[in-house]
Amino acid sequence: MAATLDDVTTQAELVDEILRLKRQRNAIILAHNYELGPVQDVADFVSDSLALSRKARETDASVIVFCGVHFMAETASVICQDKTVLLPDLEAGCSLADTIDAEQLRAWKAKHPGAVVVSYVNTSAEVKAESDYCCTSSNAVKVVQSIPEDREILFLPDYFLGSYVQRVTGRKNMHVWMGECHVHAGIRPETVAAQTSSHPDAELLVHPECGCTTSVLYFIEDGSIPKERTAVLSTEGMVRHVRQSRASTFLVATETGILHRMRQQNPDKAFIPVSDEAVCPFMKRITLEKVRDALRDMKYEVRVPPEIADRARQAIDRMLAIG
Repeated sequence: MAATLDDVTTQAELVDEILRLKRQRNAIILAHNYELGPVQDVADFVSDSLALSRKARETDASVIVFCGVHFMAETASVICQDKTVLLPDLEAGCSLADTIDAEQLRAWKAKHPGAVVVSYVNTSAEVKAESDYCCTSSNAVKVVQSIPEDREILFLPDYFLGSYVQRVTGRKNMHVWMGECHVHAGIRPETVAAQTSSHPDAELLVHPECGCTTSVLYFIEDGSIPKERTAVLSTEGMVRHVRQSRASTFLVATETGILHRMRQQNPDKAFIPVSDEAVCPFMKRITLEKVRDALRDMKYEVRVPPEIADRARQAIDRMLAIG
């Protein structure tokens, strides 16, 4: 349904109020690529988890309004203990982060004494505190490659990302936790095959969390999908790629929120979601009204206890140092 004039006026007034409150609070608004379009538009910075973490650490703002999910706000709190970190909706969780907790990780470590633990950033602060390294989808390969080849590795919690990293790096002594993002896991190989068949000239961009990633690599090997028109990338990697590519049409296998930014930055190109159903309900919980309320009422603050933050920060710092 098209927006009415009243809706547009109300949204414009809401944005004005957010900008006024932001100045008043000396705040910065950070938004993930999967957030609702209007939330991305009002943010000071939109990117993936790695870049958002860097921006949080670098900012001079007193308040960080994190438009993402809970573990992201926790990460900002860990690396910015002197700042107030607000999450506009405390119910913005993550199905992937929920697949492992600190107690489960400690039990896994006990079975593999001496192993190096690499935790995807999509984990709780308590899990990060039990880890040696954090990583994101954009630097997971680099993180694993930085670890001596004779060291056993425990990679968690995403099975699809871990399997992709294991395949790219060739690590034989790497164990992968059986967790998954329910949204990315739902993007299946048969859906990719159907879309590439319908759009033979399009470039295919695949997030390594997807349930289709391993199959896509096999499709490339057997020639079903052209290697030169396929890339496995993080969300920010996708955004950079489409700006530089000469292709006019792209099939995008990740959460559909990223299409908003891609279309804004590349109005002359077409972007087709591999799956229209790849929508994260947690990422879509934050609205402009909730951003306004967070700034107006200074809610909801996410603060990681210092004893956990100090331990988790070591793993996060290693991630940021590797890039």
